[in-house]
Amino acid sequence: MATTIIMEPDIQQKLAILGGEASDEVSDVPTTQSIQQGITHTTGFIYNAKQEGGGTTRLFKVLQTNACRFACKYCFTSCAIRRKRTTFKPDELATTFVRLREEKRVDGLFLSSGIVPDPDTTMEKMLATIERLRLKEGYTGYIHLKLIPGASFEYIERAVELADRVSLNLEAPNQARLSELAPDKEFAGAMWGRMAWAAELIRRARAAGRPAARSLTTQFVVGAVGESDRELLATVQRAHRELGLWRAYFSAFHPIEHSPLSENPAEDPTRALRLYQSDFMLRDYGFGYAELPFDEHGLLPRDKTPKQAWAERNLHEPVELNRATRAQLLRVPGIGPKSADKIMVARRENRLRDLSQLKALGVTTGWAAPYLLLDGRRAAVQLRMW
Repeated sequence: MATTIIMEPDIQQKLAILGGEASDEVSDVPTTQSIQQGITHTTGFIYNAKQEGGGTTRLFKVLQTNACRFACKYCFTSCAIRRKRTTFKPDELATTFVRLREEKRVDGLFLSSGIVPDPDTTMEKMLATIERLRLKEGYTGYIHLKLIPGASFEYIERAVELADRVSLNLEAPNQARLSELAPDKEFAGAMWGRMAWAAELIRRARAAGRPAARSLTTQFVVGAVGESDRELLATVQRAHRELGLWRAYFSAFHPIEHSPLSENPAEDPTRALRLYQSDFMLRDYGFGYAELPFDEHGLLPRDKTPKQAWAERNLHEPVELNRATRAQLLRVPGIGPKSADKIMVARRENRLRDLSQLKALGVTTGWAAPYLLLDGRRAAVQLRMW
């Protein structure tokens, strides 16, 4: 009788598998340049994530396991796809992260996982990894921990206590779309409900002055099952309102070989960029959901930003830069929260009369000029030749 010997992958092999397959977790907002040039910020399992205040931080981006009980149609870890499966033991993964930090290769951890055999067992392993880092290794740096749909309350509570950021991927805007994309998952309780728990735990901790995760995020798969931008942003707006969501991430669908959606076309990444821009309008610019420039199919324009499309339809009178309120400035294409604040400061010292002054303040003057008066005069605008 022949003997079968099963060799477990070594640490480097696990890193290659579980680091590479974590790449679908989105950590940054794309830029127009990165979309046009195909720029990536990932080097193997190290992800150069942009920081809010500028600069980047190097995240060790990894899965606890790529084994999964669910047959999500878009996902690398789907149980419906034949592939090599492996798992990091908690101590093994924690030790690997400590070594990478000692080698000054990473600054923080982004930990996600496939789900096997059940949500609680999966979260138990992930939390054991984080507890080893926090309690035994004394690591106090950045940890982003994914919450597992359907996990019990006590595991969600512990995750909020240990991580700097927690997230749960909603993947789709509602149950109908989720059933097409991930037929084994349940939207209202297992996913939205767990995010609501996390949001409430974060709120209570802040009110009591206790340490807890600073923010809650989610991610959507865009373009796999025919959902509209209107559907996605309605759910995002609700999450901002009800959950205090810090940010929504949008991942443009790309087909995976041998998956049920392998014949579907990849989604244009510009669509994801327009969704981010619309979310910023809701979150940071004072726009309402009803003001977003959807077409009759519930989609945003691709050839211009949603703020430009709104301005073309609604901003019929130019805005006097030297008298406008901050809220009025934020309605002008090319002016964001930071540049609006700089304008408010700069005009206390001198009246703003020239586009070069605005450019120095961070304004995208080509977008803003058609909608501005500079000390009572329209800014000179280069006319289009076609």
